[in-house]
Amino acid sequence: MLPLAWKIRRGVETVMALFLLAMVALTFADVIGRRLVGKPIYGANDITEHLMALVVFAGLPLVTAAGAHLTIDLADKLVSKPWMAWWRGLVALLVTVVLAVIAWLFVKHGLNASRISEVSQALRVPRGPLYFFMALSCALSALAALIVAVTGPMIDPEDTHEEEAL
Repeated sequence: MLPLAWKIRRGVETVMALFLLAMVALTFADVIGRRLVGKPIYGANDITEHLMALVVFAGLPLVTAAGAHLTIDLADKLVSKPWMAWWRGLVALLVTVVLAVIAWLFVKHGLNASRISEVSQALRVPRGPLYFFMALSCALSALAALIVAVTGPMIDPEDTHEEEAL
């Protein structure tokens, strides 16, 4: 994989970790404020909602590029290897189409949210840009699924998993 792609991946992972840390800190502070002082943080739910969406959808292309989506291996032992390769290609194509359709739906929702000026409940944060980010994430994931189908997953050589060592 290209060094630039690894740098982008590391950058996105770092931003996701910071968003997750911010979400944890905000939730902790909100609970402490609510329980001990009786004053929750105004808009904490709105901020948490948006941060959660950013974390999940920023990670979607990374998970797709790594080929790390949940899989069920029911037919692996029953089907010959040539058929399994064909089956995996078909599944990758299906995943690509589904992610592309979801991206298109998020674009539609983003346009509608922008048209009607949809905002979050407490802080009045516009929802349109968030929907467009989700659409971009799904589109990049669709592209990643297509690339993974052709070239294989983007596996981090520094990543070690215990289950692979067994």
